[in-house]
Amino acid sequence: LPPFHLEYVWLLILLPRTDFFPGLGWMLTKGLWEELRDKWPPAYWDEFLRTPEVRKNRSCIRPEISRTITFGSSGVSGGQFYNTHLRFIQLNQQHVPFSNLNLSYLFPHVYNPNFHRQVYQDAQPISISSLSNLTPLSANESRAYRVNYRTQADFILAAKYLGVMQDFKYGVPRTAYAGVVSVFFHGNRLFLAPPANWEHYDLSWT
Repeated sequence: LPPFHLEYVWLLILLPRTDFFPGLGWMLTKGLWEELRDKWPPAYWDEFLRTPEVRKNRSCIRPEISRTITFGSSGVSGGQFYNTHLRFIQLNQQHVPFSNLNLSYLFPHVYNPNFHRQVYQDAQPISISSLSNLTPLSANESRAYRVNYRTQADFILAAKYLGVMQDFKYGVPRTAYAGVVSVFFHGNRLFLAPPANWEHYDLSWT
């Protein structure tokens, strides 16, 4: 993550929702464990939890600033993505008492309409070719933009330009929620988003 992330205190407490199960550190509820324990695999638990028959359109809650870090290129995944992405992770350094915060905004009936408004009403549409014109923000500024995509090729082209991971797991891009991937570009919040009437992931996107 770029250094400017840590200038925004609100990012330290932000917990977005995601349809993509993260693999570097996670917790699950007792109820979910009881559902899955009898078929729990000996390895590659993250891939197991991403399969449609296990995920069942459920989503996860992740921190905006990472609470886990990987410190080497060796492991069961053979160092995949380490040099291009994972080694740049900046670990959170400040304690946040989440149990003392009001997290009611995470309930889907609250989160989903707010998220849709932020992406499709508040964010300004922008083309890939215009991204180079964006200027870095100061710590007290806030702007949001939206890059639209319709096809898998559209998504991959935009992801390459932004330097984010371009792969899919059962049609779900990494960190996506309702098809939307949220990143920062020159300090600006940027949504890589499908059409506003998006309904489901395309399993052929692999």
